[in-house]
Amino acid sequence: MRRRTYYVIVGALLIAAAAGVYVWRTRTAQNAQEDVARAARAQRGPMVVAVTASGRIKPVTRVDLSFESPGRVTEVLVEEGDEVDAGQALARLKTDQLEVEVRQARAALSGAESQLVELEAGPTPEEIEQSEANLRAGEAQLAAAAANRNGIAQGPTDADIAAAEARVTQANTEKEIAQDSFDLIKEEGTEKEHANYDLYTAKQELAAAQAQLEDVLSGPDGAELRAAQSNVAAAAAQRDAAQAQLDQLLAGPSKEEIAEAEAQVSQAEVAVRIAEHALERATLRAPIAGIVTEINVTPGETPPTREAPMVLVDNTAFHITVGVDELDVSQLERGQEVEITVEALPDAEVGGTVGTISPVASQETGVVAYDVVIDLAPTEAPLRADMSANATIVIEELSDVLQIPNWAVRIDRATGDTYVQRRANGEIGRVDVELGVRHDGVVQVISGLSEGDEVVRLEAGASFGFES
Repeated sequence: MRRRTYYVIVGALLIAAAAGVYVWRTRTAQNAQEDVARAARAQRGPMVVAVTASGRIKPVTRVDLSFESPGRVTEVLVEEGDEVDAGQALARLKTDQLEVEVRQARAALSGAESQLVELEAGPTPEEIEQSEANLRAGEAQLAAAAANRNGIAQGPTDADIAAAEARVTQANTEKEIAQDSFDLIKEEGTEKEHANYDLYTAKQELAAAQAQLEDVLSGPDGAELRAAQSNVAAAAAQRDAAQAQLDQLLAGPSKEEIAEAEAQVSQAEVAVRIAEHALERATLRAPIAGIVTEINVTPGETPPTREAPMVLVDNTAFHITVGVDELDVSQLERGQEVEITVEALPDAEVGGTVGTISPVASQETGVVAYDVVIDLAPTEAPLRADMSANATIVIEELSDVLQIPNWAVRIDRATGDTYVQRRANGEIGRVDVELGVRHDGVVQVISGLSEGDEVVRLEAGASFGFES
């Protein structure tokens, strides 16, 4: 009786325990079901391996324009937003003085060129004839000076003495006539100034004639001979200069003379180019075709110094600079094709290629990223600077890949292992997984799950490194 009672009690306890376990499991499964926020199944299919990033469209070429010469602005020929051609005039400075300098330089060049032409052509018949006439005149002057010197050296001739005496006689006669006229007027009691002047003049002439006669009779002195010799030397120098000029004309220009004339022409040409360049620099021209985005000059004022008078951008070539995560940048290389979507132009088809990849990372908001420049291909789309754009760089296209959503992946902060919460037979448990590439919200599963396995995300305690 006691043994039967014992078995009954044990049986009741076992039944109660089993019931308790059942209830606990039921309640745990119900609680787990209530904590599930999202669920998905691991499935196989194609997968694109790509890197995505966003940035703003920027022109490849931006030119800050400025005047090369100082001055005051007289004209602004464009407005902001205007499309301009390469070489088109955009603005001008005052050029009055510069234009004068150009004309002066051109005139100097013309004169130098004319001198070179004349020198290379040689002397004209008229120049030779004139030079010969100058030589003859010089020889005649030299002969006269020599004759005069010789005459002085030989002393006075009888003819010289006779001439001097005749002059004295003539002067004495004129003096006596003037004296008689003066005496007659005085006896009559009248005074005439001209009679007094005539007598004075006659006396002066007589004194001069007598002095000349004395000089002739005394013969030449040393001073006269030296003066005569000096005249001969001067006449000889003039004759020699005329002869040298004629010889030079007949011989033609020397190589040195031509070289010097050519050098003068070259110097004049340089002066013209400098003056013309200075004038040209007074006009601000577009170095490239593009769009005027800024104008900071006003007619009548001098250009600013702290900012560019004008800014020009090339509206045919654009690029995007994006930041690529350190986990993805190693997959990029120059020349990879890029798909571009422009937020303001959703229907536009824009392509591009990877350009430069920065070797140095930048850290913004704690994320390590590398700047990558994407060069946009030519397009008919009306792109504008600073439009927002998204870039997709396709690295690889995989097929038959087991994949799950990014949100299902969790990271163990203690070990760094990746795992998921898998639900099987109504129970949810941790499963460590090895992951591969990820893109567009999904990640490749290399090991740890099978196709069809259900992964879930619980409401609380989630810690991911992969959710997009």
